[in-house]
Amino acid sequence: MAQAFKGKPVADVIREQVGQDVEAWKTKGHAPKMAVLLVEGDPASFHYAQAKGKAAEKLGIDYELHTFPPDVTEAELLATIGQLNDDRTVHGIMLELPLPKHIDTKKATAAIAPFKDVDGLTPHNLLATVNGSAGLYPATPQACIALLKHYGHTLAGKHVVLVGRGETVGLPLIHLLLRENATVTVCHSRTPDIGAHIRQADIAFVAVGRKNLVTPDMVHPNLLLIDAGINETEDGGIVGDVAPEVIDHVAGMSPTPGGVGSVTTALLFSNLMQAMALQSHNSQEVELNGHV
Repeated sequence: MAQAFKGKPVADVIREQVGQDVEAWKTKGHAPKMAVLLVEGDPASFHYAQAKGKAAEKLGIDYELHTFPPDVTEAELLATIGQLNDDRTVHGIMLELPLPKHIDTKKATAAIAPFKDVDGLTPHNLLATVNGSAGLYPATPQACIALLKHYGHTLAGKHVVLVGRGETVGLPLIHLLLRENATVTVCHSRTPDIGAHIRQADIAFVAVGRKNLVTPDMVHPNLLLIDAGINETEDGGIVGDVAPEVIDHVAGMSPTPGGVGSVTTALLFSNLMQAMALQSHNSQEVELNGHV
C-alpha cells in the first residue's frame, strides 16, 4: 500500500515551533501581528482569509483583515500597503489573490516591504529563493519539500520531475530543489509527453491547477508524488492535479485536500517568525550605523 503523505502531522510540528517562537517574542515585548488584504468577490479567497485568522488566533498571533470592495482602486490598495509597511506593530503582510483585473498584481505584491512579505512574492524574496540569500521564501514550495522530508525521504541525488512552472509554486520550487541537490527536470504546457518524464523519475511534484492531469498510466510503483495543485469542483469541493486512483499505483502520494495545503498555512506563520527576525536584525543594523 502506498504511503500517504498527510499534511496534518507536518503542520502540527511546524505550529508547535511557531507557538514557542510567538511566546519568545512576547517575552521580549513584541506581539506578532499579521495583516491580510482581501478584495471582495472571490469566495475561495474569503474562505482562506478566514481560515488564516482562526489559525493565527490558535497560535496567539494578532490578525488584521483589511477588506476592500471589488471596485477598489489600485491607488487605494497601494496606499493601505504603504501604511502597513510603515506600521512597526505589523510584522507580516499578505495579499489574497487573485485580484480584480483592473489592479496590477505584480505592482501590488512588489509594493509590500520585502521583510514583511510572508508569501515570498516580492522581487527581493523571489531572488532570495534563487540564490539562498536572506529573505522569505514562498510557503507552498517550502511545504512540498517539508512534506517529503517529514516522511523520511531525501532529495539529494534523486531525479525529480516538476510539472508546472508557475510564478508562485513551480518557479521557486525549481531553485529550492536544486539547493537540495536534486537533479531536476521541468515539464510544462509545451512538453509533448509528460508521462514519459514522470515514469523515469524518483520523485514528482505537480503544481499546474488542472484536475486529473496525472493519471495511473503516467506513474510507476516506486514513485513518490507530491500534488500541490488546487482545483475547485462543481459542487464546491477541492481536488488536486493528480487523479485520486493514482495512489494505488505509486509508493507514496500526498492527498488533496489534506496534504500540501495545511503545511502551506503553517509555513506562512513560520515565515512570519522569520520576518520578525529579519526586521529585528535589520533594525539593529540601522541603529549600529547611527541612522535611528
